[in-house]
Formats: sequence, structure tokens, C-alpha cells
Amino acid sequence: MIIIKVENLGKRYLIGHDKKATGAFRYNSMRDSIAHSMRGIYQRVRHPLSPNREKTELEEFWALKDINFEIKQGDRVGIIGHNGAGKTTLLKLLSRITYPTTGSIKIKGRIASLLEVGTGFHPELSGRENIYLNGAILGMKRVEIKKKFDEIVDFAEVEKFLDTPIKRYSSGMYVRLAFAIAAHLEPEILIVDEVLAVGDAAFQKKSLGKMEDISKEGRTVLFVSHNMSTIQNLCTSAILLDKGKLVLYGSVKDAVALYLSASSEDPKKLFEDEMSRTGISNFRFRGIEFLEKNSVKPVKTLISGQDILIKIDYECPDVSLKKVVVSIAFFSIYGCFLFACRSDAVGKSFNIRSENGYMVCEIPRFPLNKGVYSFNLIAMCQDEILDWIKDAGKINVEAGDYYGTGKLPASAYQGVFIDYNWDIEEI
Repeated sequence: MIIIKVENLGKRYLIGHDKKATGAFRYNSMRDSIAHSMRGIYQRVRHPLSPNREKTELEEFWALKDINFEIKQGDRVGIIGHNGAGKTTLLKLLSRITYPTTGSIKIKGRIASLLEVGTGFHPELSGRENIYLNGAILGMKRVEIKKKFDEIVDFAEVEKFLDTPIKRYSSGMYVRLAFAIAAHLEPEILIVDEVLAVGDAAFQKKSLGKMEDISKEGRTVLFVSHNMSTIQNLCTSAILLDKGKLVLYGSVKDAVALYLSASSEDPKKLFEDEMSRTGISNFRFRGIEFLEKNSVKPVKTLISGQDILIKIDYECPDVSLKKVVVSIAFFSIYGCFLFACRSDAVGKSFNIRSENGYMVCEIPRFPLNKGVYSFNLIAMCQDEILDWIKDAGKINVEAGDYYGTGKLPASAYQGVFIDYNWDIEEI
């Protein structure tokens, strides 16, 4: 039975460009916005006949266009694509958080969505009250919610904090409770974005198992992830999006292969795309370069065992930021985490004194084996995310003499080198 039918779906946004703005990205505080509004009112009162000199040019941006597909009951569908491909926009349309510009969506049954940490929660209400609130939003009666209440609490592991206001929950607790509610209140369709990445590994494994069980019960699951290994293990089919268009809807194997073979985004465009990142707007990564140590020329291919520098360009109008922590994390092409270089792990945080600059990470003897790897970037200040680009780019690595033995590694598989030694004790 067809449970979701999408026909000629399109979503258009209008992006404003201030004529006075320079090429640099502009950040406005609340004070700036209020001052701008008051200045406009003053000018209209004083010069009612003068034209508005601060006009904004509007540009059309199609986040999705001409999307068509059908999903059957019980399907587990992975939705994949590079940043800015339209994945989250599609989920918001299916969840009825926003409405399409063109086309139609026909859905049979109730939908439970988990798109962002805290979605659908009232921060002042307790965990207990939010369970009933979410159930009511899904159209369930109090008796139905009560039957599932103990299962939800047990799955979310928040029994001690059940009567604590949600606003005091950590992000991990938010996700555990939100997923438990969405999964146990028996929606016909469960939609999950990458928000599960906030939880710990044990909870992620439990959640993936629950989604598989839901599918076996005849309910439908839509799951967005950059982790190709998870997509392959969980999903029965996949949708591949690219720049707002449907590239492929079919087998997971074909979709993943096409996704991995596609050329990565132009790094400059990726860093300029505000839809591909999360975080508050007073700090932004503007670009990244990989360099061989003692060289000023960027390289596109690294060699195992070479000393490298990672030069990250940033922009920050707020020059009062203190103790900024920066991290770059590397992943296999299937999305498996390999290692991260986090500044505070080596005792480094940064006080911002200039609106523009570079942060430089030095990695002696680059430890990755031959292959293509992806990386993400994150900047934080007092546990608040300033800027987070989940899939900031890809880097190619060629095999090198990591151990200085004059031999290349015997294995050509992706992986991380470590320092070690062997010896023998004879008896």
C-alpha cells in the first residue's frame, strides 16, 4: 500500500540581499535590528515622500524542485545527499512544518518527526507533561498515552528527571526522550533527521534497532544521515538528492555508490551556504586549506606520515568572544568516525581579538591510510555551538612511509595508523 505520494514537489525561498552590503557576510545583533527599524521610521516621518534608500534585492532559491516518488507501508527509506541538497527541507515538508511552493504531498496516517533537538517540547513543562503534550499533538487519547508511558520512560532512561522542566535537560536527554516519544506513540510514519548523532553510541544503537522493529510492525521510517554505513544497515531503499533535485530513488547500494562517486562540493560554495551549517551567527568558518608543513601552497592530496598544517579561515565581528574551542574531525567515506583534533584537548582555546583571521592545526605524521575521507568543523564557546559544518569537505590521501621503514603499508584499506612496537621474550 502506498503511504506517501509526492508529485511535482517544489519549495522556493526568497533570499534578501542588502544593496549596501559588501561581499562580506553581515551579522546583525538585536540592537542592530532595533536601531535599523527605528532609523527607518524616523526617516519616513521626517521625509514621507523620499524613496526608501535601503531597498533589498530578492533572489529566488529553489531548495527542492520537481520531486516525485512513492513510499510503501513498512519501507525504511534513507535520504542522502551533500549539504544543501534539500534533505531537511524535504523532511519539513513531509512533516507539514512548512508548505510546498508547488506540487502536492499525500500521506496516509499519523507522522512523528524528530528533526531538531527539542522539537515539539515546551521548555517550561516537565518531561512527564511533555510526553502527554506530544501524544496529544499526535492525536492520541490520554488513555493510549498512559499505556505507553512506562515504555517511553524506560527507553529514554530519564526516570530520575521525569518531573524536571525540559529546559534543564542536556541535549542528550532531550534526544533520548524525544525519540522515545516519537517511536513509542505508534505513528504510522516516523521521520528522523541526524539529530540522533547527539546521543551516545549505545543509545544510537538502541534507536536504530527500534526503527528496524517499527518497520517490521508495518510502519514506515524515513531517515536522514551522512553515515553511509548506517544507511546501508538500516534502510531498504534510498533517495539521493543533489542541489534540490531527485537523482535516484531505488536500492541502497546504488544510491550510496552514486553518492560516494559524485564529486564533492566546491569548498568555497559550501562555506558560503548558510543552509549547510548550524550555530549562532557571531562566528563563521570561511574556508579551509591543507598544507604540507613549511609550505605556503595548498595541496589537494595528503600523504600518510607527512607533517601537515590545516589552515582554517574565520570571520567574527564579535571581537569580545573568549575561550573559543575549535575541532576538526575525520570520517571514513562511509561516515564512520576516525579521529578528531580538538583544541581544548591539548589545552588550547582562543580569545578573538580580530574580525578576521586563521586558526592553524598542526598534525605531525598524518595518520590516515590511502583513501578518501570527509571532515567536519565545529567552533564552540562555553558549550554553545558557534558554527558547525557537518560535512565540510573531502580530502584524498595517498599511501606513504608512515613508519619510516622504506616500505608502503601492506594494507590499502582505509584506517588510522598508530605507533607501536613488537618484541619477543624467549623462555
